Amino acid sequence: MAESEKITINMSVVDLGKIDLLVAEGHYTNRTDCVRTAVRDLLARHGKDIDGGATRRSLVVGVVHLGRAQLEKLRDNGERVAIRAVGLVRIGDDVTPELASDTIESIRVYGALRGPDTVRAMLSDRLL
Repeated sequence: MAESEKITINMSVVDLGKIDLLVAEGHYTNRTDCVRTAVRDLLARHGKDIDGGATRRSLVVGVVHLGRAQLEKLRDNGERVAIRAVGLVRIGDDVTPELASDTIESIRVYGALRGPDTVRAMLSDRLL
């Protein structure tokens, strides 16, 4: 299963009751299954908006992994990267704060950013 993040939502007791009814009638296995399906359906309906936004803003949809070898290659070529992602940006444990500083211009994540605490702290002023 793909990595997931836990979220908390507030909803009216009437909406929650409707979800419970759907679960009780066997349409979904539990509340989480119902809400997850609803969110996926919503995202599918807005697929063109998401894809269009990704093109306009040069976003990557999915998982972006930034490892030491990749960033060293950028540094050696005198290049920097501005990361825009919908999903997960994962910075490898082998990436030093200095290497990240030399190669990562900015990061904007609609989702989650993971990596060494020292690297994340160094990049804090570059998070959009």
